[in-house]
This record gives sequence, structure tokens and C-alpha cells, in this order.
Amino acid sequence: MTVTFLPPVAGTGPLPEQVSFDRAELSLILSLYGRMVAAGEWRDYGISVLREMAVFAVFRRSAEHPLYRIEKRPRLRARQALYAVVGMDGHVLKRGNDLRAVLGVLERRLIRAVD
Repeated sequence: MTVTFLPPVAGTGPLPEQVSFDRAELSLILSLYGRMVAAGEWRDYGISVLREMAVFAVFRRSAEHPLYRIEKRPRLRARQALYAVVGMDGHVLKRGNDLRAVLGVLERRLIRAVD
């Protein structure tokens, strides 16, 4: 598991506002993550808390690029959407303002993996 936080910078005043996942969002994401681990599809994850966005990245192995990134970008809430699932190749698989609906694209992949 990898968690990345911005370090405080001395002498620059208060830290810039950071975007992070709240408890309800993490609960939904970790529930899906647990089912995918049980199915043998995912093995590791990393969380990045940045100024513009928060990212939950999932990996098949910890030494490779993420299979999927679940991104939260509050600035895009009105124009595109708050949440997005991005594939390994950088293509957006699904966008939306409802996290449960956005994660649905990965739920369908879980059903195929189990069959």
C-alpha cells in the first residue's frame, strides 16, 4: 500500500487546500477493492492526496503502472464530473458525479472475472 501526502513547505504559510476522499467514498472504493482482491484481479493500491485531485490507484503488482485510477476532481464537478475511472492507457472509462455509478464500470469487470 502506498500513500502519498504533500509535505509542508517551511515559510509559505498555511498548506494549500488538498482534495481527499471522505469516509463514505473510501468505504465504497475499498469494498470494491476487497472483492477484486478476493477474485485475484488486484493486489495493491495507492492513494495520492494532491491540491487539485485525489487518486486511488489499483495495481496487479506493486512494481507496475496502475490498472485503474479512481480520481476525484472537485473543480470539474460542474463541467465534466466529480469522479472518473481512468484505465491504464489513460482513457477515461466512466465519469460522473455519483461515485457508486462510476465504480459500476469496474463492477462489470468483476462479474466477468468471476464467471
